[in-house]
Amino acid sequence: MPEKHLHIVSFSVPFPANYGGVIDVFYKLKALHKAGIKLHLHCFQYNRPEATELSAYCESVNYYPRKTGIASQFSVKPYIVESRQSEELLKNLISDKYPVLFEGLHSCYYLNHKSLQGRKLIYRESNIEHTYYFNLFKTEKNIGRRTFYLIESLKLRLYQKQLKHSSKMLVVSQTDCNYLTKQFPGNSVTYLPSFHGNSEVESLPGKGNYALYHGNLSVNENIEAAEYLVKEVFNDLPIKLKIAGLNPSESLRKLVSDFPDTELIANPSQAQMKALIRNAQINVLVTFQATGLKLKLLNTLYIGRWLLVNPAMLAGTGLESLCEIAETAGEMKKKIFTLFNTEFEQQQLLKRTELLQKRFSDQVNADKLINEIFDTQ
Repeated sequence: MPEKHLHIVSFSVPFPANYGGVIDVFYKLKALHKAGIKLHLHCFQYNRPEATELSAYCESVNYYPRKTGIASQFSVKPYIVESRQSEELLKNLISDKYPVLFEGLHSCYYLNHKSLQGRKLIYRESNIEHTYYFNLFKTEKNIGRRTFYLIESLKLRLYQKQLKHSSKMLVVSQTDCNYLTKQFPGNSVTYLPSFHGNSEVESLPGKGNYALYHGNLSVNENIEAAEYLVKEVFNDLPIKLKIAGLNPSESLRKLVSDFPDTELIANPSQAQMKALIRNAQINVLVTFQATGLKLKLLNTLYIGRWLLVNPAMLAGTGLESLCEIAETAGEMKKKIFTLFNTEFEQQQLLKRTELLQKRFSDQVNADKLINEIFDTQ
């Protein structure tokens, strides 16, 4: 059979795979490589170093500096798009006729470029970006950043129209899939869950002695969720709460110091984070943004015990049967108290295995992705 080659344009360097968006990109690379696809990776670089590990999965890896700064902010295009352009990238893409997979709206600067007309151009959705930025605007307290998020949201809403030029859209949640299908009735829009790197369910039966919230703690969405849990949910519970994640904000550090039963674990290694998730009695995940697929939700189902979430965390995932759900702080308190005194049993593990391996297996979804791109069905 002839070799299958694919360009992947990534918004950032996808290694280490230590936060939502890059987790999907990195484990997609691994799964496609394992399936025999020849990958040509293009990364925009701005706050993460080059990663030699990526060469193990790619035929070529190219890095381009992101054009951050004030000049990119004065474009009619969204800043996250305008700052990710490179003549060298375009030159590399037009050097052959391979399909191109654009990771997130961030990377779509050349989606409608005349030099790529007639090519198979695939958009990989990770969020409805204008909704995401509008929610950042609503939660941000700094006036300068609030203004930026609002303007960016408006620009992203307008720029979204460029997606009509994609050959296919591959979307991470059913909710987002329904939205994009309605917005682009003439385009091919397919639900394809995020890649995550877990090959089997490793949840430990038995009991732990703490609850855990984890996430990128420099992101407003996660800061808001962590502060909500500290102040509204665990404030009067006799249960240890651990909060773990990247680059915790100063406000969160200060808040946690006022609650003796709450511990903040900053910048844990991947091995340490996995151990924290596995050994917790309850993983508590809340969000106030019902967009995309929260990869930490999938990861926790593969390696953690009880998982308590609010409804927004599950939007469009189809994972309701594997989680405990609570809407209000009062409902969460009751669920936490019950779950903290309930062993996680083998039957729960088997239930997770059946659903997750059928719908969220990286291998299964890599085969679907290959079929979508190369029309091998």
